[in-house]
Amino acid sequence: MAARTAQQDRWLALGLLLAALALAYLVLVHPWWTMPMREVGARIAESQSRELRVRTQLQQRPQVERQLAAAQAALGNRPGFLTEPSAELATAALTQRLETVVGQASPGNRSCAITNRSPFPAGGGERFPRVVVQVTLRCGVPETAAVLHALESGSPRLFVDNLNILAQSFNFRTPQAEDQSGGLNVSFDLSGYLKPSPAAPTPARGGARAQ
Repeated sequence: MAARTAQQDRWLALGLLLAALALAYLVLVHPWWTMPMREVGARIAESQSRELRVRTQLQQRPQVERQLAAAQAALGNRPGFLTEPSAELATAALTQRLETVVGQASPGNRSCAITNRSPFPAGGGERFPRVVVQVTLRCGVPETAAVLHALESGSPRLFVDNLNILAQSFNFRTPQAEDQSGGLNVSFDLSGYLKPSPAAPTPARGGARAQ
């Protein structure tokens, strides 16, 4: 009986020792050593990940610069804004562009002609001023397609809106033409955008008082 009691006491003492060690770890070691080391490890891993991203971006920098230069060159070769400084000059340029395109689609206006072109007053207060010319054409079907494609695919960027096409009974005929297709009465708004003008400085309220 005494031997069993001594053995139980040893196991009890061992259990109390383990409990004391666990308590000491939780109170002394874990908050003062384990948790700080985990935080340091997390910061090290984050720093390594950030360094890897920066290194990858630096390695890709020449390729990105080449792509950016190519994109800028492409945009420079095809500007989006009209180059004229005023709406009046831009309207004249739109009209000239229209006449050139129609002349290229139908030399001598044998199968395509401009019947009306009139500037349309644009509303004020827009960030990008819009210049509009209302156009009416009388063209054959192939010439109509060629004119519209040339206007919207040229440089600077132009837009065709409010397109209205009506079939007419007349035919455009050329001396060498074999396919006599019916003509079209085509009306649309041809427009482009001016570069935004720099904002004018706002005058200070209340002038300086005379001394």
